[in-house]
Order: sequence, then C-alpha cells, then structure tokens
Amino acid sequence: MCGIVGLFTKTEALRPALGQHLSGMLVTLSDRGPDSAGLAIYGAERAGRIKITVQADEPARLSALDIPGAESRVIDSHAVLTLPEEAAPEAEALLRATPGLRVMGAGTRIEIFKEVGRPADVSRRFGFDGMQGTHGIGHTRMATESAVTTDGAHPFSTGPDQCLVHNGSLSNHNSVRRRLARSGVTVSSENDSEVAAAYLTREMAAGKDLGQALTSALDDLDGFFTFVVGTRTGFGVLRDPVACKPAVMAETDDYVAFGSEYRALAALPGIETARVWEPEPAQVYFWEA
Repeated sequence: MCGIVGLFTKTEALRPALGQHLSGMLVTLSDRGPDSAGLAIYGAERAGRIKITVQADEPARLSALDIPGAESRVIDSHAVLTLPEEAAPEAEALLRATPGLRVMGAGTRIEIFKEVGRPADVSRRFGFDGMQGTHGIGHTRMATESAVTTDGAHPFSTGPDQCLVHNGSLSNHNSVRRRLARSGVTVSSENDSEVAAAYLTREMAAGKDLGQALTSALDDLDGFFTFVVGTRTGFGVLRDPVACKPAVMAETDDYVAFGSEYRALAALPGIETARVWEPEPAQVYFWEA
C-alpha cells in the first residue's frame, strides 16, 4: 500500500519549515505504511563540498568514524559527513566497504534519513520538523516485496543528489536488474523500488534530464507504480498507464505538493486556493528550479 509525499518550493516562503510540513504529511499517512519511514531533503550546499549520509547498525560507531577532512553531524543512527569534493569518491568507497555501515546517499545537497518504525517515531528520532531546504520527498512503507529492514526502506538513492520513492510493485524488476548489472549498475537491496531508482540514474547518466528519464520508464518498467523523484534541482512525478495507485497534487505560487491522498496536503498553507488535481496516467510531471 505505502504512502508517498513530496514538496517542491518555488519561493523562499516555505523553505525554513520544509521539514515540518513534510513530517506532518508523512505522519498523516501512517496507516498506509507503519513498517518504516524515510525522508530525503535538499538543503544548502557549500562550494567544493560533498555530503555523504551514512547509517550504522550500531550508532555508537558513527562518532568514531575517521574520514580525513570530513566534518561529521551525527543524528541518531545516521551521520552526515561533509568533505572536499576530491576526497568524496575514496571516502564513499571506504564507507560502502565497511561492514555494518550503509551509505544512504551522497551529493552536494541531498541528505537521507530512513529507519524501521512508525512515521511519527522516525520523524522524532531524526528531527524532521527542524529540517530546512528547497524540496524533499518522503515515504511510509507497508512491506510487500522484501523484508522490513532499513535496506528496504525508502527513499532510494543510486546517484549523486538523486532519489526515488515508490508506491506499487514492478513485475519486471528482476530482468531490469540483470540489464543494469550488465551495464555496470549494481543494486544493493532486494527491493524492486531500488531497481527503478537505478534505472533512472542510468538514464540520466546517459544525458537525459529527469523528465526524459521518466518518459523512458514508461516503455521499460512494467507493473503498478507511482514514482516521486528528486534531483539536485528538480522534482518529478509519474504514474503507470493504469494508475491504480492513488495520487493527488496541489500547486500554488509558492509550492508544488504531492500526496498519496488529499489528507496529506490538507494542512499546507494556501491549500484552500491551490490548484488541486489527480495526475494523469502515463504523464510526466516535472519541475526544476
């Protein structure tokens, strides 16, 4: 079932309270996904610096991480490491090779926090209410395709400043996974949603923008899906041609918002005068700053 939310700001008005709004949207959809929850948020960037979000099975290990040149901000079971751009590839490879650590995402702006637990508890653990940024996407999971683990939680990030949340199931994810592997793209979890994220990463690495990559997904991905995707500057939505998974969007002069159900949007400022609509099947919606 699952619940997905997204909020893309067009002006400064909502950016200081972005996390507060996204947290409220996630908690509202708790009954759609009580197993795990997560949030990807696009905050401020620093010239020449990369952020790597890492999660640990034993959170005490995070304060002991020794990455040369890195500044560390520990938040519960996650840490955000900020380090010089030239040092980031080696640091990320080291973190990925270390047992008990998981790289959640990396880029100039993205930070990803996700764990097993009800959305309200996950939000409280990581302080979603206090996070700021230009846009973000979130997910509440009801597990169907893989176990209830941190690895199976959304959002999934498979490329710099890229992430995806998904409601539905892909019927051809195994064949797509094999095709990705042959092209050098590996998927670390058993979750079909990570396959979709990796597919979009590969398409964008080949030169497509997010809108073009989502259009290609209509031909290459089979099954029932609603995707909400984030990039460094963009925000995209796509439903499969049948569109059996619920979705609603709202747009004002200040923001574009997505929710699996309207109740997730009901507390947003200005919602009473927003343009509200159900996204059409097989149509790409794409905004970029």
